[in-house]
Amino acid sequence: MLGLLLIFFIGRYFYQLADDYNKNKWGFAILGIVIYYAGTFVAGIFIGLFYPTALETMDSLALNLIALPVGIIFCGVLYYILERNWEKKSKIDPTSIDQIGKE
Repeated sequence: MLGLLLIFFIGRYFYQLADDYNKNKWGFAILGIVIYYAGTFVAGIFIGLFYPTALETMDSLALNLIALPVGIIFCGVLYYILERNWEKKSKIDPTSIDQIGKE
């Protein structure tokens, strides 16, 4: 149940970010969720590479609690990159550049 709430909030934040910058809302909401799962997958790979017995000895809840922050960090980094990139592009308005030469 808590996993569904986490997925909901990740999608919601990416949806609002895309809406603020007039981008594809649902596409970026889904991208945020996919990046979260990619981050947890990468965490699982690293756990398996550096501590191979953990996959056999740890219960799944402990592994999920270890992988959860990595997925959230991946989402946070992507959110920051998208926001910074879109904000830079929104400050450069091609219509305002055309108006500068006419004044």
